[in-house]
Amino acid sequence: MKAIVLSAKSPIHRPSLRRGFHFIRLVLACFGLAPTVQAVGPDTEGAIPGSNNGEGIGVLVSRTTGVWNTGTGFEALNHLTAGNQNTATGLRALFSDTTGGFNTATGVFSLFANTSGFFNSATGAYSLANNISGDYNTATGYSALYRNTGSFNTATGFAALYKNTTGLSNTANGFQALNRNITGFNNTANGVNALLFNTGDNNTATGAGALSNNTTGSQNTALGQGAGSGVTAANNVICIGADGANASNSCYIGNIFGQTSSGGTAVFINSDGKLGTTTSSRRFKEEIKPMERASEALFALKPVTFRYKKGIDPQGIPQFGLVAEDVEAVNPDLVVRDKEGEVNTVRYEAVNAMLLNEFLKEHRKVEELKKDFQTTVAQHQKEIQALTALLKEQAAQIQKVSARLEVNKPTPEVVLNKP
Repeated sequence: MKAIVLSAKSPIHRPSLRRGFHFIRLVLACFGLAPTVQAVGPDTEGAIPGSNNGEGIGVLVSRTTGVWNTGTGFEALNHLTAGNQNTATGLRALFSDTTGGFNTATGVFSLFANTSGFFNSATGAYSLANNISGDYNTATGYSALYRNTGSFNTATGFAALYKNTTGLSNTANGFQALNRNITGFNNTANGVNALLFNTGDNNTATGAGALSNNTTGSQNTALGQGAGSGVTAANNVICIGADGANASNSCYIGNIFGQTSSGGTAVFINSDGKLGTTTSSRRFKEEIKPMERASEALFALKPVTFRYKKGIDPQGIPQFGLVAEDVEAVNPDLVVRDKEGEVNTVRYEAVNAMLLNEFLKEHRKVEELKKDFQTTVAQHQKEIQALTALLKEQAAQIQKVSARLEVNKPTPEVVLNKP
């Protein structure tokens, strides 16, 4: 008996999958009149040699050595010869299977084209319909993994992984998740239309419409409804609650900018991508000692103004800071390096601590000068007071001497002039 092949010209391949439901009704209503349908063989009921069981017209009619198979429905397992432990329920479920084994097909045309694939499970009309030799696939839902020929794929939901052909190790959960994926592998999509247009590899999308516009991008991660919608061809982009952009090796996180975390602390990231905060408690530290003159390296630093390159900041906003290589030349401990050991940025928090040390040193000097000044002033005040007292004493003595001189002064003689 000649198998009916679901070709690319079949109505199920039309752009709108909604028409598929009408197509199924038409097929079921007119199946007996289809010109490609040939004689189907006897109506098989009950036990079949080799511990096989069949129920329906044309079920397991080609079986030769296959054992422990179960077929229920018109022409289910129709072509099976030597395959073992397959279960087919539904019109032409596992219709083309010949030597495949350990497959389960439930639904109209489920695993229809499978011939030699093993360990596949298809639940839903047209699920895994075109799978031929792919193994270890699981499809649940109408047309899930419809065009699949690859292995190790899991699709749950209407038309999930619908166009996948040779892609491997993909997981799609949700309406049309990974719907357009053809050859991409190691992708995971959870949510309606997640990774809808994807053809890339190693992408993970969780949330309705997450990474829905990604086409050839790989190693991208998106979490949240619509997250990563701005990524189409970039690689290694992480989007958490944010649209993101076509900028490879980047990270976008929503709901942070402009938010205040009162009483919190700054977040840092190291070259391994680990996020954390600076801990200042004594219990986290060792070899604690005064900074002393180490902070004097600041006097050799050269603050500059600059603009980032257009690829980093298209707006060219004026910036103020330091050049890491210049800082390294002054003190290598004041720079941060990447995984390759290349200078990346300045440890501005350390610069701030050094500025504090220099401020405190200058403050102590001022306090000492102030103290010395106060001591000097007090000493001068005492000296002035002593001089004032001396001057008063001298003035009193002068006054006494003047008084004595006045008393001892001789009485002037009066001379009468005779006429």
